[in-house]
Amino acid sequence: MMTANEIRESFKKFFESKGHQIVPSAPMVIKDDPTLMFTNAGMNQWKDIILGTRDPEPRRRADSQKCLRVSGKHNDLEEVGHDTYHHTMFEMLGNWSFGDYFKEGAIDMAWEYLVDVLHLDPADLYVTVFEGSPEENLSRDDEAAAFWAKHVPADHIINGNKHDNFWEMGDTGPCGPCSEIHLDSRTPEEKAKTPGRELVNKDDPQVIEIWNLVFMQFNRKADGSLEKLSMNVIDTGMGFERLVRALQGKHSNYDTDIFQPIIKEISRLSGMEYGKEEKTDVAMRVVADHLRAVAFSIADGQLPGNAKAGYVIRRILRRAVRYAYTFLNQKEAFMFKLMPTLIHEMGEAYPELTAQRELITKVIKEEEESFLRTLSNGINMLSDAMQEVKAEGKTVLDGTKAFRLFDTYGFPLDLTELICRENGLSVDEKQFDEEMQKQKARARNAAAVENSDWTELSQGEQNFVGYDYTEYECHILRYRKVTQKKNTFYELVLDNTPFYGEMGGQVGDCGVLVSENETVNIIDTKRENGQSIHIVKELPKNPEADFMACVDTDKREASAANHTATHLLDYALKQVLGDHVEQKGSFVSHDTLRFDFSHFQKMTDEEIRKVEMLVNDMIRQDIPLDEHRDMPLDEAKKMGAIALFGEKYGDKVRVVKFGPSIEFCGGIHAHSTGRIGMFKIISESSVAAGVRRIEAKTGKECEMLMYDLEDGMKAIKALFNNTKDLLGVIEKYIEEHDSMKKSIEQFQAERVERVKEKLISQARIVNGVKVIASTLIMKQDAAKDLVFKIRAAEPERMLCVVGSNFDGRPTLSVMISEDLVKEHGLNAGQMVREAAKLIKGGGGGQPHFATAGGKDIDGLSAAVDKVIELANL
Repeated sequence: MMTANEIRESFKKFFESKGHQIVPSAPMVIKDDPTLMFTNAGMNQWKDIILGTRDPEPRRRADSQKCLRVSGKHNDLEEVGHDTYHHTMFEMLGNWSFGDYFKEGAIDMAWEYLVDVLHLDPADLYVTVFEGSPEENLSRDDEAAAFWAKHVPADHIINGNKHDNFWEMGDTGPCGPCSEIHLDSRTPEEKAKTPGRELVNKDDPQVIEIWNLVFMQFNRKADGSLEKLSMNVIDTGMGFERLVRALQGKHSNYDTDIFQPIIKEISRLSGMEYGKEEKTDVAMRVVADHLRAVAFSIADGQLPGNAKAGYVIRRILRRAVRYAYTFLNQKEAFMFKLMPTLIHEMGEAYPELTAQRELITKVIKEEEESFLRTLSNGINMLSDAMQEVKAEGKTVLDGTKAFRLFDTYGFPLDLTELICRENGLSVDEKQFDEEMQKQKARARNAAAVENSDWTELSQGEQNFVGYDYTEYECHILRYRKVTQKKNTFYELVLDNTPFYGEMGGQVGDCGVLVSENETVNIIDTKRENGQSIHIVKELPKNPEADFMACVDTDKREASAANHTATHLLDYALKQVLGDHVEQKGSFVSHDTLRFDFSHFQKMTDEEIRKVEMLVNDMIRQDIPLDEHRDMPLDEAKKMGAIALFGEKYGDKVRVVKFGPSIEFCGGIHAHSTGRIGMFKIISESSVAAGVRRIEAKTGKECEMLMYDLEDGMKAIKALFNNTKDLLGVIEKYIEEHDSMKKSIEQFQAERVERVKEKLISQARIVNGVKVIASTLIMKQDAAKDLVFKIRAAEPERMLCVVGSNFDGRPTLSVMISEDLVKEHGLNAGQMVREAAKLIKGGGGGQPHFATAGGKDIDGLSAAVDKVIELANL
């Protein structure tokens, strides 16, 4: 029986024998594609080739690609571990052809590999072909069916609908019909009872798709119509875990040697036997699967975190930890102990695991320990909450309390429900979901934080006095210790505070807390549960002392000025662009003003200037703040106050008015618009479809910006002898530069043409092959242009090697005609890599063209000779 590693290698070797370049797996974590956080299909790394933005050479490729599917439409996370085949991280075996072979080649190679190499029983294989789509004027894929008919009987060829057998990259772009290969792995008795063809694509766990051959031959246009692609593409994907399961005769992916070594180690560490009880089996499968996903993600550079991809990885890891905690009795970190087994099994195929062993192990261990402390705190709190419910004679735990456990301690709802069920209670899930939607962002931040319990010093509610005061006498009501990313700080709740807690896009205040004996720096103020939470690095020596809370007024006034400017900006945008403008977000601090708004296109320079002029006009008017606190909501609406879309307001609201600008707002503002000083937009850009972003400066920041611009202009003028007509002089210089550049390019092109003719005339004929070799003083890009021109002039039986030297940097350019590549197996990439050693460098490329660079100019002639020697003509 073949092992998983042997199967993976056999796939690579087979397609290598068919002329495919075996490429390494792309990272599972995607850093440069805004549409994807993770690689979720083998074709992701070839999107630019398929879309026509990158050279398709080499045209045949194959690999085993790491993939992760835990978000979007491919979200199987909650299924993982409970069935036999869902996974987070999985491997996709794939082969591609970009304008080379098409349907027949893909079908023949797939069949040869499955039947002749892996020895699967042809009687167990069924294939599907696209049945056609009359509404799109697409006929049945008879071409693919005919090619399949060479290998399988007619009753094993099944028509498939558009959903199953027509692949599309998206709403627009490359697409085409596909053929799926399904394997019937049932027992002989089951097969005799029901033909396999009747179970294809019917969700039978033993009649499964193992390979999909996609024939990309169309391009979907924006109007929905299809046009022929200029280059046909083959894109295949075979589920590695499913293939191994089939070849090893198992009925579950987790019973294969992909997972069994890890599961056996989990069993050894936990002291529990796999296969005895469903709950422990599920937990072991979850841990085994999630370990792979987390380890590979960390290896690819994505650490667990609070946002985006980092949040997904942390969620996967914590799901595994809570399964191990609940069902495997693992009260201490233990997943990190599985890393040696994972590396032993997969390190050879994926060396990044071995290279990143220490980092992966350390990160997983710290994450486990952090979450286990969170679980312990949460269980203590849940026990107290359940006692209260029982004391009140109720049977349902308040969803708000369940959410507080999740929000504050990262305690998962399903674990809360499990513990409640064991105690005869249930949880109000609807209420929990409502709280989750209201505080989703806060929940994500809290998930990374370890909070201690609050230490209560006195009872009472906080009174916010920040609208009227920047200093106020106060006492600490309660405090708690918080640990986040190895940093420890404290959160304080004061009875009276002038400190504004971060909210509505406005940053929180900073300042000091002063007692008779000490001064404590307040580094930030957050908003939580309607209160200002004050962040300090050190707890006051006497927390029960009398304090004076003092806001940093310089930062407060600068932040307030920026906030007021956003109100004026909102008003001005509506006047210039139209009433469709709505605020979609903002961020203001003492040195930052960012405002997001709905608009359909980029603002013109004229529109930006009009907005600036309107805002600055209102600033010069020095319009005083007209504030209305605790105004009835209906009355505020009658007043014309603008509410933010999606915000929830109470019966009483605060309205902030500056002349014609009237908005609902709870933030800190300038006492009058004149305090803003000046307003200047520094950028306008897109942040999402239909959403634009403006960044601007005000006050002192605006003044410093003007100084920078003035200094820059003075420096530029000095470069041009302080001419009065600076613009005219610069335009003249640009014209002269462009003219000189064109002349140089023309001279270089003429020189390349002359050198080409000379080299061809001096070529040697070796066994019927025209050998062109030379060393030249020339830039590498010119040398590349030269060898391509030579290829165009001598397209057959030609070998060209140019060693170029420019500024002491030696380079090699090798060009081989296609007939020599195909008939004699010459490979420019391999030859140039070997020759580059003589110039103490390296390089590579395609079989017909390759380049190399180095450091040793003295070895350049020898390197040119080496290439000719390696050709073995």
